[in-house]
Amino acid sequence: MQKILAQLAAEIRIRPEQVKTAVELLDGGATVPFIARYRKEVTGGLDDIQLRELESRLGYLRELEDRRAAVIKSITEQGKMTPDLLAAIDAAPTKQELEDLYLPFKPKRRTKGMIAREAGLEPLADKLFADPRLDPHAEAQAFVLPAGAIEGADFTTIAAVLDSVRDLLSERWAEDASLVQALREWLWNEGLFKSKLADGKDENNADVSKFRDYFDYDEPIGRVPSHRALAVFRGRALEMLDAKLVLPVEPEPGKPSIAEGKIAMHLGWSHAARPSDDLIRKCVAWTWRVKLSLSTERDLFTRLREEAEKVAIKVFSDNLRDLLLAAPAGPRVVMGLDPGIRTGVKVAVVDATGKLVDTSTVYPHEPRKDWEGSLFTLAKLCEKHNVNLIAIGNGTASRETDKLAGDLIKQLARLRDGVEIQKVVVSEAGASVYSASEFASQEMPDVDVSLRGAASIARRLQDPLSELVKIDPKAIGVGQYQHDVNQSELAKTLDAVVEDCVNSVGVDLNTASVPLLTRVSGLSASVAKSVVRWRDANGVFKTRQDLLKVTGLGAKTFEQSAGFLRIRGGDNPLDMTGVHPETYPVVEQIIVKTAKPIQEIMGRSDVLKTLKPELFANDKFGAITIKDILGELEKPGRDPRPDFKVARLADGVEDIKDLKEGMTLEGTVSNVAQFGAFVDLGVHQDGLVHVSQLANKFVTDAREVVKTGDIVKVKVLEVDVARKRISLTMKLDAAPARRDGPRDNKFEGAGRDNRQRGGGGYTSPPAAGAGSAMASAFAKLQGLKK
Repeated sequence: MQKILAQLAAEIRIRPEQVKTAVELLDGGATVPFIARYRKEVTGGLDDIQLRELESRLGYLRELEDRRAAVIKSITEQGKMTPDLLAAIDAAPTKQELEDLYLPFKPKRRTKGMIAREAGLEPLADKLFADPRLDPHAEAQAFVLPAGAIEGADFTTIAAVLDSVRDLLSERWAEDASLVQALREWLWNEGLFKSKLADGKDENNADVSKFRDYFDYDEPIGRVPSHRALAVFRGRALEMLDAKLVLPVEPEPGKPSIAEGKIAMHLGWSHAARPSDDLIRKCVAWTWRVKLSLSTERDLFTRLREEAEKVAIKVFSDNLRDLLLAAPAGPRVVMGLDPGIRTGVKVAVVDATGKLVDTSTVYPHEPRKDWEGSLFTLAKLCEKHNVNLIAIGNGTASRETDKLAGDLIKQLARLRDGVEIQKVVVSEAGASVYSASEFASQEMPDVDVSLRGAASIARRLQDPLSELVKIDPKAIGVGQYQHDVNQSELAKTLDAVVEDCVNSVGVDLNTASVPLLTRVSGLSASVAKSVVRWRDANGVFKTRQDLLKVTGLGAKTFEQSAGFLRIRGGDNPLDMTGVHPETYPVVEQIIVKTAKPIQEIMGRSDVLKTLKPELFANDKFGAITIKDILGELEKPGRDPRPDFKVARLADGVEDIKDLKEGMTLEGTVSNVAQFGAFVDLGVHQDGLVHVSQLANKFVTDAREVVKTGDIVKVKVLEVDVARKRISLTMKLDAAPARRDGPRDNKFEGAGRDNRQRGGGGYTSPPAAGAGSAMASAFAKLQGLKK
């Protein structure tokens, strides 16, 4: 364990004692949000990002140590352990390197090399390699055996004996951990990741053409961006692309490859026209072509996929965090519109608390085209419930429904003098998943499934976090190739993001749903249900201490959860803050010091800033904790999320065909990838602001400039109606794309179709429009092979 602690300290660049304390807390059942918020003193101020990394690496290193112990035991039981081997195994830093060392000793089926050893050919192989001046045919004569001497093998001729020498040596070299690792690293740095259209596939087929950019593609494997790697792997899985690892320089026919030269160099051998040199050259070639080329390709493809998945999962988690922490509209009466054409627009009105109070369906679009009747119905609902905000789902007929809402607002403006109603287009990704969920049926048992979606759209505008936690994070649709990555790792990472977001904001104990409570530090799904049952049976919680009356919620759970649960209007004003109940005695000292009641202290920065944290520190709570308490008292119940803003979509721009080069528009960032940001302009197809067009400076990662949910101004650079691609820039002084420039088919990124529900992700990175100078510039920026 000391070894693990030391490695974690070195990797995360923190002190060993910080690691030791954090691991003890995690092992003791403490959650990351609790440790990050309420145990800063003992961990030296580790934040949630450092703790998540520590938690993840701790799991990996423990698995590594368990595997190391199993490998040592296996080799020792075989009687083959040596001091040097043991030292190498103890020093192996990764599972891959540990398995490389174990490979020669790993129980396996009977191989040709094993059979050669059984036949006693190892001395011959060692002799010929040690002294290539020996005649292999003459030396092999003594090892010829009669038929049937070795079961399953033929050693009756000199040629058969020498073939077995080749099998024996190539197998031995292919299990040389230092050679395998050297080749692997060399190819990671120099090898090419190459793909082409699979044989027999029609490149004009709609599904196949999505991978057009990879019909003739290669790039150094160690520098392939995440989205391109996953696109090729997806095409390969669908049998539309062939992918392979190729050497940086292909050998001439009949000549040894660079890889074979690397193996020979590692062995310290070179061809000098000695009698055994041709045989050894065959052994070297066999080692690469038969034993190592495919396994190395497999290992590097696995490494490329794992690294690409890490990036994709990080992109997804960053976007999810931004979406969950988006600005809430707050306690306002909202009308949710779930657009549809033939089936009509589903309407749901929720009150300021999120309670569903009314529903309807209107048919303003084809085939009924009841525009006036729809306006009449919606106006009646707005007047009846005093609606002041309209949320419009961004699916099919979204733009047309947005226009309907615009007409409704104009009509109501004449009826409500001076009262303005706002409309907002909201991502409806996952709304259908929620509508059909068990929780939705419990929450709205007598409401049609289609109308539940409209209610969800309205609520996610009031409070994105509270509503989106009811949906599987993977269904929210802010991922990059989310269906192509390790699903368990994705789920684990996204769950951690949701947990961190919920606990950073805090949860109203008296209004929170079961899904929201389940995400609170320390609360399991069963305990969350118990909390709601207690609330339904006994009324609202008046103090945090009432939590201890809930069945199944003990002292440990209370410790982990209480600080993140808020009670507004309760008996103790501190219960609406992030001050943990365990530190209430400290607040009592502050009350004594100031000689003012708590109500006169909270929110009084002029009073609180005069207090020195050191005055209230004790053996249990130091200055760091006291400083946090004073901060909470200064802004009690504060919400860390930004203020609510609304993007103003341009009138008359309802379809991609309405876009013109040079237009300046306002839109909402719907998704962010490393290579750029997707912006919803209200035309059903998101436009792409490439990373090179985000700012008048060099940007390596789009999230340095924007995040999901941001409202931005963009200029249209290029529109490809046929391929549904929109190129945008945030450099508003940028000129539109020239159409006389060279074409480059490596332009990254496509606008995500807004009509997707419950999935998200992208298709393959597409080509730019014909003659796009912008695409050529992007290709040069990325260092792509021309």
